[in-house]
Amino acid sequence: MGITASRDSGKPRYLQIAEDLAQQIRTGVLAPGSKVPSESELMARYSVSQGTARKAVAELRPTGLIDTLHGKGSFVKSQPPVRRKSSDRFRRSHRRAGKAAYIAESEQAGKTPGVTVLYIGPSDAPEDIAERLNIAAGTKVLARRRLYFSNGTPTEEATSYLPWDIAEDIPELLAENPGPGGIYARLEDHGHTLKEFTETVRARLATKQEVGALTLSPGSPVIHLTRSAESEAGRVVEVCDTIMAADQFVLDYRIPAGD
Repeated sequence: MGITASRDSGKPRYLQIAEDLAQQIRTGVLAPGSKVPSESELMARYSVSQGTARKAVAELRPTGLIDTLHGKGSFVKSQPPVRRKSSDRFRRSHRRAGKAAYIAESEQAGKTPGVTVLYIGPSDAPEDIAERLNIAAGTKVLARRRLYFSNGTPTEEATSYLPWDIAEDIPELLAENPGPGGIYARLEDHGHTLKEFTETVRARLATKQEVGALTLSPGSPVIHLTRSAESEAGRVVEVCDTIMAADQFVLDYRIPAGD
């Protein structure tokens, strides 16, 4: 049952209950996959009104500790987040071994990766993407949109944008499966040797479309990550715009301390 939240902390009652439930989840009292007590159960356990019980559960949703399924209730998340190490996931050795970045990091985390291709074809470059590619907004580019899964759970939706003059010379980029090592391996096969990646990360609440795509609870946070891949020739050859379920990932960066 857990430890009943103290009334003497000075915090609103719904926050006390939310913290108590969070502690039960972190310590395993509420096990992964188990159902969170219903509003009526919380009312009885903590001697509170339905409104207070409802606010307590609502407070838990943005933490990423629970999933709420319409008509079924709330459940404890069943899997820990993937630790995404940017200093490792884009190693050339992974590509040479035939593993795209997502496959490599999923296997390292002991998870089964999956991907569904949503769209591959020409697209007009959005303004923010065009700026990174150093082209005019609306210029024709190749878009590759995918939905990624971890142990069967959708975790991120990503769209890669590549300059059309590069993409049209690499037929594999128009295929659902671009081959071993993914699109970065194909770029390098055709002379676009990659020099560095630049990532911009921000957090926000999921849109209605993202809630549906990633099966999130309303009000859940997401990580919006935009990455540019620059070749040794100094050209940005791909921009990847990614929406990630915030509770499914830990972003890990290594930053040199020298000049």
